[in-house]
Amino acid sequence: MALERDTVVVSYGEMGTKSSKVRGRMERTLVSNLDAMLGSRAVDAAVERRWSRPLIRLRNPEEEDAVAGRSPAAHRTSSDDAADAAADTFGVVAARPAVSCEPEREALLDILESLAGEQRSEESFAVRVSRAGPKSAHEFGSRELERVGGAVVEEQTGASVDLDDPDVTYRVEAREDEAFVSTGERVGPGGLPLGTQGTAVALVSGGIDSPVATWEVMKRGCVVVPVYVDLGDFGGPDHEARAVSTMRRLADFAPGFDVRPRVVSAGDLVAELAAEVGATRMLSLRRMMLRIGETVAQEVGAHAVVTGESLGQKSSQTGPNFGVTDAATTVPVYRPLLTRDKPDIVAQARKIGTYDDSTLPVGCERVAPSRPETNAALAAVEAAEPERLLSRAETVAREARVVEFE
Repeated sequence: MALERDTVVVSYGEMGTKSSKVRGRMERTLVSNLDAMLGSRAVDAAVERRWSRPLIRLRNPEEEDAVAGRSPAAHRTSSDDAADAAADTFGVVAARPAVSCEPEREALLDILESLAGEQRSEESFAVRVSRAGPKSAHEFGSRELERVGGAVVEEQTGASVDLDDPDVTYRVEAREDEAFVSTGERVGPGGLPLGTQGTAVALVSGGIDSPVATWEVMKRGCVVVPVYVDLGDFGGPDHEARAVSTMRRLADFAPGFDVRPRVVSAGDLVAELAAEVGATRMLSLRRMMLRIGETVAQEVGAHAVVTGESLGQKSSQTGPNFGVTDAATTVPVYRPLLTRDKPDIVAQARKIGTYDDSTLPVGCERVAPSRPETNAALAAVEAAEPERLLSRAETVAREARVVEFE
């Protein structure tokens, strides 16, 4: 029978480089976000903030039922459930289901021997030991326990040691009053805890790029307010449904935060652009969208607008054209995908689960002129635009409707 993992050890990366004050604040946010993620997935566990590693402690409903005289619970949360939830939480680098025990030599060797029973003989292994606290806290040294523990695993499994690229890593983390032994981990997204870097408006089209860009700024700690610009006859209900669906998926990464999309009806403005503007039409469309984003940002207290644009990917996304479109807004424009290649963006969309809902053409292609401008001048673009285009964009932005997730 497999030895039960009763704890998930959570580790973070970049947060550890911050000052103690900033790190402490981020750790508290991370613990709160972990707790919300566990709750959203009905994982029966509690989060502790200890040392520099949050710990997820699995509750034991069988013991609680026995004390209360109840029948045993039908379902018990596993450490895999808790680790999976932690690995979807921004700021987490790794989540390791582990067996907790006293930080004593014999106890640790007994657990290593038991865990070795789960390993196949053809798999290579390594034992890694880390200790924290004064040297007097433990009766063993790290290298010593690695050597002795490795011998125990080798005797139990007959497997070979591979210190460079092992199939199984037995990781021992010993603190002054407790130790944890694990054999595997879930890799998290890294980044910073959601909610530590303010709020940004994300312009989402329902295509492949914008959900990935939105996820990227969430990974860096920004809460997002998604905004979908309805293109009227150039878009359609299917386009809005796709955009909302991708945002619903991203909401799974942000339990406890309000990431409901706002829909702005701009069909009349888009139709006017299509009828009156030639080669610079797409630039004026982007300028209109950025002004919409800025207006919503002012209403919700956001500090930036996020787009899924990538340098050179489309005619409106050339370097000179970015200068023209950015002139329409006074807030920073974040482009997380600026230097990313399309195949990489597609691969990430698949990984985070937004790709399937992003494969419908998003409507902008139908607005594009046959010979778009790729090296525009701001004065020429402004001269070709319909009268008061940007101020009218502000008006429709203030009439945005909020979409409730089902």
